[in-house]
Amino acid sequence: MPLINVKTSISNLERPELLLQKLSNELSVLTGKPEQFVMTLLQTKVPMTFAGTTEPCCYVEIKSIGSIDSSKMTAAFCKLIEKATAIPSQRIYIGFEDVSANSWGWNGRTFG
Repeated sequence: MPLINVKTSISNLERPELLLQKLSNELSVLTGKPEQFVMTLLQTKVPMTFAGTTEPCCYVEIKSIGSIDSSKMTAAFCKLIEKATAIPSQRIYIGFEDVSANSWGWNGRTFG
């Protein structure tokens, strides 16, 4: 049920699967939820601007049924993404959404 969706303007990311695996593991650890329920998405080459420029930037969405610690997650994911992409943390925005259990579906039913 935890989801992390990373959208970035960069187009040449070496080993995107490695970044996805690191994001998955970190989200599992930070939410305390089994990794078997974590979903990661990565969209590259997204037309974006940040601070009025088209320099490399990134937008991250994190959704979960509870267990969101936005301060810890911001620090962890900015560091992880900056290391993997060379996008400075000050060009990364992260949005958080605490989703109700009855608004999250999986396997033909909702969690609530």
